Amino acid sequence: MTSDTDTLMRLAAFDHVRRMGDARNYLSTLDLTAGFEFQGERIPLVNPQRGIFKPRQMSFLLSIRTVFPKPGRRIWYDDQIDVHRQIYAGDETIDYAFMGRDPEAADNRWLRAAFEAQRHVIYFLGIAPGRYQAIVPAFIADWDALALKAKVAFGTPHHEATGFAESGPDRRYAMRMVKQRLHQVSFREAVIAAYDSRCAISGLAEPLLLDAAHIVADQDALLGQPVVPNGIPLSKIHHAAFDAHLIGIDPDYRLHVSDRLLDQNDGPMLDALKSLKGAIIRHPVRLQDYPDRDRLAMRFERFRAIG
Repeated sequence: MTSDTDTLMRLAAFDHVRRMGDARNYLSTLDLTAGFEFQGERIPLVNPQRGIFKPRQMSFLLSIRTVFPKPGRRIWYDDQIDVHRQIYAGDETIDYAFMGRDPEAADNRWLRAAFEAQRHVIYFLGIAPGRYQAIVPAFIADWDALALKAKVAFGTPHHEATGFAESGPDRRYAMRMVKQRLHQVSFREAVIAAYDSRCAISGLAEPLLLDAAHIVADQDALLGQPVVPNGIPLSKIHHAAFDAHLIGIDPDYRLHVSDRLLDQNDGPMLDALKSLKGAIIRHPVRLQDYPDRDRLAMRFERFRAIG
């Protein structure tokens, strides 16, 4: 395996996960184990049993992975795993624990080799059980045998297979991008899961057509936090109508339709929106996940003022 071949294979993997990420909201365990094709051969993206992975066809580490714990007695989104906290709190790097306590174990030596050779990797970040965001590129920014951990930093999209983002501003900018994306996807996954993966208005159960609508926008420092009671799962047409204040939801979970829509007559799609007037939205499975009434009241006042 030559360095050039490793780089070409790495770039093929990067392109594959970017295209998948552009087409859907998350990557599944099946997506990761299916791998990608390179010169007629199927190359895995991960080892299903381990978090640090170097394909036998490559000279250097290809990916690292953080798995979101499966639900136990608590719902998975009640707690955030440590790496999520690190990302939100960090400026430039996050910690990635070695496999076991031997720094010379093969997995840990792969981390060191990627650090020394300045090879970019894919970081598959767990956002829900069996669901991942692919952060490309990431790189091993430090390797500490005493602490039994590596430090991981993120690159901006123009970085490719080799060469680190050495400057602090570049790393901080990349970290901000990762934080924004994590905020969006983790909020979305939690809200949709709370409603059993159905639109709160239509009952639509196709995840690719569902959004997590904020009740209070996240720019609001007081009430705009990415928590389930500040979100409602809506199909894309209902989300657009909600954001445009063409439909509103009052603190008693009742739907209202703006006069602008009620005064129009333009086919079955519009009639379906108009028919929502007076209906009650679907509720989440757990009482603690219900939309917050104070947030709904604030949002509904805006609907009444505009509509």
